[in-house]
Amino acid sequence: MTSTLGWTISEWLSAYRSQAINVRAALHSLRAQLNANDPAWIYILSVDELDEQLNTLGSSDLPLYGVPFAVKDNIDVAGIPTTAACPAFTYIPSKDATTIARLKAAGAIVMGKTNLDQFATGLVGTRSPYGAVPNSFKADYVSGGSSSGSGSAVARGLVPFSLGTDTAGSGRVPAGFNNIVGLKPTKGRFSTTGVVPACRSLDCVSIFSLTVADAEIVAGIIEAFDATDGFSRKAARTPTYFSPKPRFGVPLNPEWFGDESAKLAWEKAIAQVQAFGAEVVQLDFTPMFSLAQLLYGGAWVAERHAAVSEFMAEQADAMNTVVRSIIEKATNFSATDAYRSEYRRADLAREIQTLMADVDALLVPTSPRHPTIADVDADPIAVNSQLGTYTNFVNLADCSALALPAVMRADGLPFGITLIAPAWQDAALAAFGKQWQNFIQLPLGNTQKPTPEFIPNTAAPADYVRLAVVGAHLTGMPLNIQLQERKAIFVESTFTSNAYRLFALPNTTPPKPGLIRGKTGESGAEIIVELWDVPLDTFGSFVALIPAPLGIGTLTLKDGREVKGFICEGAAVEGAADITHMGGWRAYIKSLQK
Repeated sequence: MTSTLGWTISEWLSAYRSQAINVRAALHSLRAQLNANDPAWIYILSVDELDEQLNTLGSSDLPLYGVPFAVKDNIDVAGIPTTAACPAFTYIPSKDATTIARLKAAGAIVMGKTNLDQFATGLVGTRSPYGAVPNSFKADYVSGGSSSGSGSAVARGLVPFSLGTDTAGSGRVPAGFNNIVGLKPTKGRFSTTGVVPACRSLDCVSIFSLTVADAEIVAGIIEAFDATDGFSRKAARTPTYFSPKPRFGVPLNPEWFGDESAKLAWEKAIAQVQAFGAEVVQLDFTPMFSLAQLLYGGAWVAERHAAVSEFMAEQADAMNTVVRSIIEKATNFSATDAYRSEYRRADLAREIQTLMADVDALLVPTSPRHPTIADVDADPIAVNSQLGTYTNFVNLADCSALALPAVMRADGLPFGITLIAPAWQDAALAAFGKQWQNFIQLPLGNTQKPTPEFIPNTAAPADYVRLAVVGAHLTGMPLNIQLQERKAIFVESTFTSNAYRLFALPNTTPPKPGLIRGKTGESGAEIIVELWDVPLDTFGSFVALIPAPLGIGTLTLKDGREVKGFICEGAAVEGAADITHMGGWRAYIKSLQK
């Protein structure tokens, strides 16, 4: 049987469609390779339980047909025990969590439930009676938590993706520590119905995968408004996208808690980000740190207690002692404290959002240090708190985030970075992340498999119009702001076919060109244009700003594609300067400055 370890979603689907593997044989073979003594797993499905799913598997055309995945054991899978890493808490749900139901309907197959810091309280991956989950690169080091098993299973290539949860960084820290992708969505983008709450107002289902492209596929399947989830939200119609030259805010004078290898890796990562073409600006993270302190130093501890209060009243002694000590602090807070904390949260969140308005996203180390399991055992509270330095504030501030592989540290451990953007900018994060992985070309997880080449989408996304701009709307030109205001996405710089002529129109402010298609037999040239994807919702308002004699028509590009673009009335170029020989508007503007 062909080894499927380390396969991406596309590799699984390709193998099925080419009939290189059989779905039943491949998944039973995979199941046989999963080890019940592996601390990443709490529960591996039996042969019969696996067959039960396979017997109801639909058409091979399903988007995740036969693709195996793992589920953090605080997310319900019908008929399979949910423990939240607390055996005394165990129950068997009769229904799938909404996210699981959507994945099964798409053809995905659950292989097992994964280990976690008990009740999703922790960022270390050691607070579980099922054992500490070791780092996939060096077993003496932590895997990160609380979604420890989900991160480990993906990093080792056991499954192409897994579900975790993220309240304070649990969907990001394991990604950073294991050289994989961790997608933390905008709150409410994925339903949390069927998830054991940690802090229900902050909880997110998260995705671990080997590639951003795979995480995006899974996200597209599980995202949906869910009326059964009081915190579910309908997605914003028009997401914001990064600038052609992204501008990222990084923390001023970051603290490394003595981890010199992390500091050096961060410096190397920043150099790579700059080499990739992004601008890095230092920001004062004081409001972020202040907000992060509210998560465990404020009334949100009481929200954790609300999730398990009945269980604690009867069986507190069955809990992990560290987790219990944290949640018991809920008694220190009153309802008055809860409101005061919420007021403080809102003020700090507004301050953070104002600070972020000047950048495309925040760029942070996923974690400022990578401790050993012994380090955590020696000081479990303080070390765990350090790991949340750049994660704890994100959900409180209503941000989206994407944890990405970055570099390998000098000691052989992975070092990850995280991009943080305002709510509903998930697509912008994914677009950058795919290009970033293509740029850095690290092996996938700990599989030693190369990163597959990312091929940009040649078509505009749904609800967008691809537009070619030729003059004052080019990047850096006076009217480019009109595209930015409408949250248009820069796609690429390219050329028209050689059928066009370019003219400098007289008496226009700011100066504008006129692009016309030449008559049959008339010589033309390839003219430089930029392609932008403009949201359909805002395209009409953009067109309304275009003055005569300009308009929008259909242009033919050098490679034969046809896109919407600026055209000009033929009569308007009579007597205008023919600048076709210059090849583009920038060259003409530059010639005027000599």
